[in-house]
Amino acid sequence: MSALRSPIVRPSSLQLEHRAVRGGLPLKDSNTKSKKVEIQAKDQVYDHLKFDASYHVQNDIKETRGGPSLCIAVVGATGELARNKVFPALFALYYSGCLPENVAIFGYSRKEFSDDNLRSIIAERLTCRVDHRESCGDKLDNFLKRTYHQYGGYDNKIGMAELNSRMEQIEDCHEANRIFYLSVPQEALLDVVLSIADHAQSKRGWNRIIIEKPFGFNASSSYLLTQSILSKFEEKQIYRIDHLLGKDLIENLTVLRFSNLVFEPLWSRTYIRNVQVIVSEECGMETRGRYFGGYGVIRDVVHSHILQTIALFAMEPPVSLDGEAIRNEKVKVLRSIRKLGMDDVVLGQHKGGPLENTAIHKDDLTPTFFAAALYIDNARWDGVPFLIKAGLGLIKHRVEIRIQFHHVPGNIYRERIGHDSDLATNELILRDLPDETILLKVNNKVPGLGVQLDASELNLLYNDKYNVEIPDSYEHLILDVIDGDNHLFMRSDELAAAWNILTPILYQIDENKIVPELYQFGGRGPVGAYYLGAKHGVRWADD
Repeated sequence: MSALRSPIVRPSSLQLEHRAVRGGLPLKDSNTKSKKVEIQAKDQVYDHLKFDASYHVQNDIKETRGGPSLCIAVVGATGELARNKVFPALFALYYSGCLPENVAIFGYSRKEFSDDNLRSIIAERLTCRVDHRESCGDKLDNFLKRTYHQYGGYDNKIGMAELNSRMEQIEDCHEANRIFYLSVPQEALLDVVLSIADHAQSKRGWNRIIIEKPFGFNASSSYLLTQSILSKFEEKQIYRIDHLLGKDLIENLTVLRFSNLVFEPLWSRTYIRNVQVIVSEECGMETRGRYFGGYGVIRDVVHSHILQTIALFAMEPPVSLDGEAIRNEKVKVLRSIRKLGMDDVVLGQHKGGPLENTAIHKDDLTPTFFAAALYIDNARWDGVPFLIKAGLGLIKHRVEIRIQFHHVPGNIYRERIGHDSDLATNELILRDLPDETILLKVNNKVPGLGVQLDASELNLLYNDKYNVEIPDSYEHLILDVIDGDNHLFMRSDELAAAWNILTPILYQIDENKIVPELYQFGGRGPVGAYYLGAKHGVRWADD
């Protein structure tokens, strides 16, 4: 193999300086012989690793000359999100044939890993599709051969310059596209974005960056962050990702409404009495860490997922399925939402549960439950309450949208329905968890003599109807980024409109140190949520 090696290019003075810094060596006063020997030893190791990576990059990937290459860099590659979600999603896309053959995937982190170190870590989390015939082992090997680690050090400018150099070895002289998935803490985001912009963008193709929530902490911080990013990237290059928006539930909102004549005429205040959006998450260390890490349920779930769901549900028909056309309609809805007051908000925090004895922010007032009543002040939705509920540690792990219709005016069967007319309300339910399903609740006659009515559900259960494995939401959204489809990602004006709704509430909570109502872990949530529903004439789905 040594006969195949190309001459080693000596590192630049900037790279030498970087080595000295990351190795804990002084930059000046290095005349001592022992220091010189130590620096030389580090350089030899670094040159060997750099050559080894270069050799494998050039020999593991054979470019498909018919199309552009694609490099995907996962920044923060050793974190939980990258290992548990991003890399498995990339492999699933590769296994399904959704990535080009001439793709390269780089894990960028501060750990001094070799390529094999990274491959070993991510291989533990990779699984194969059961509905494909091709050998899983072969696909897995080919995917791992296209996966590399890039040490970023503590200076992202130098790290990104080195990443750029390695990418260029793969891209050769052909059209080259790049995606940067930023799985980094909020405090590190801006430095990473600016370093990518200045040192790692492709000059022979498009560049796209994927940013994880939360997108700032309030309206002002989000605005400053957005302006800094837009100083380096165009809006069309920015993809703000929320994995909950990659569910089939969300896509079905528009499919059901705009492709079925039976629903679109009903989609207004004339027929719809209220809309409920419910997100109940499982309790785990990762989830609890998000809620108690300064973000809270409002920033983590409500700001992006729930408000985006309402925008997609309530928007006017777009002129096309183009991402910008859909975003134009979504932002109109967000700007039409009435100012939210604390009298229409319920905060809660669970007590008990499997993590009660952990030391994570034991005395924190950050809510784990949020409920609110929103109103959209436009002609279509005037007076219709949109009740939202998001929480941790509730009785059921559930994600659903429930549309309750008005009672039938002058219903001639009202005496056959029973004393509780709400039980006979027509409902359309789009549910993602616990089972993906679409339910339509209707009234029908009970078989037998006489006329007695019963409420039944017309049920489209995905597992019964479609014998396919449903892709993870990260697969869906990453593929959208590759295809340039941005309709499920928040545009800057949508981001600002959402913060304008929630920032006054967040300010009052922090300023007045509002104490959340306690609720039992595994229960139904704070009692105040039921008073809120009654105030707006809404019976919660689990009531």
